[in-house]
Amino acid sequence: MSLVQTSSGKSFGAEQGETLLDAALRAKVTLAYSCRTGRCGTCKGRVRAGSTVALHDELGLSHSERAAGWILTCARSATSNVDLEIEDLGDVQLFPAKTVPCRIQALERLSVDVVKATLRLPPTTDFSFRPGQYIDVIGHGGLRRSYSIANAPAPEKHIELHIRQVPGGAMSAYWFEQAKVNDLLRLHGPLGTFFLRDVEGMDLIFLATGTGITPVKSMLESLAQRGTLPEPRSVSIFWGGRMLHDIYWNPAETGVSHQFVPVLSRSGSEWSGARGHVQQALLAQRSEWTRTTVYACGSEAMIHDARQQLVAAGLSERRFYSDAFVCSATA
Repeated sequence: MSLVQTSSGKSFGAEQGETLLDAALRAKVTLAYSCRTGRCGTCKGRVRAGSTVALHDELGLSHSERAAGWILTCARSATSNVDLEIEDLGDVQLFPAKTVPCRIQALERLSVDVVKATLRLPPTTDFSFRPGQYIDVIGHGGLRRSYSIANAPAPEKHIELHIRQVPGGAMSAYWFEQAKVNDLLRLHGPLGTFFLRDVEGMDLIFLATGTGITPVKSMLESLAQRGTLPEPRSVSIFWGGRMLHDIYWNPAETGVSHQFVPVLSRSGSEWSGARGHVQQALLAQRSEWTRTTVYACGSEAMIHDARQQLVAAGLSERRFYSDAFVCSATA
């Protein structure tokens, strides 16, 4: 077993062939992560001493990051003791991920290519999550896909998902052609570290593309339930789609005071609102970043570009949190 020391002073043991991320989570050292496939870059750290080996491709790293010693903890295993420059989530403890049965409670079309699936858990199931996290849904034959949870925790133990249709996708074929109420499935979760940190007195900005609005909806609902807890100074939502029908949900339903900016990239002359990319719409409106935190969810391209441009404009990189939707070729 190798010993991994982090820049915060925490340490954990890592077995041979075990990813650094899995080893940390097993030791209750909470590292940020999202896709677990080496593509989104959320879990990156820099090796200051020691050696690691890649278990699969690290597509979420640039050439310059690789040259500087950065790795992805979801893709690397330690081959010696390692001194790792990486931030953890402090005292935040994640709910343990578990696999539980569920049934489809309801199905509803939200737009031409998005369906809302409501999953019902057994009444005795103990399943907790933080708003913004995701689950894996396991279907027939072991087919497995990741979906963000769209609702805040509720007593009735329902899980709401927003699922976009992918032409030719195996799981898409199930949701859009075969799924019916009361189907038995399994889910595994909760997963990921895309959830609200300290919000008191902050300007919260949510950037989303497509069904990347799903975890944003969950987090907004949780803000509405805060009661007497400290609140953010302001909340802004920038949601990008191609056409108007892609903006299939109204954030006003949450009851949270906010600014909402829908952004369309392929609309015609009938659209008088913001156009282009969500990050450009944000930059066009804002130039002061001192007490700003950004939560971005959606396409990899949007997240990589938004991080680069917003940090260059003055946003602290430590206040940019993201969850990249990494699509499977057989979604």
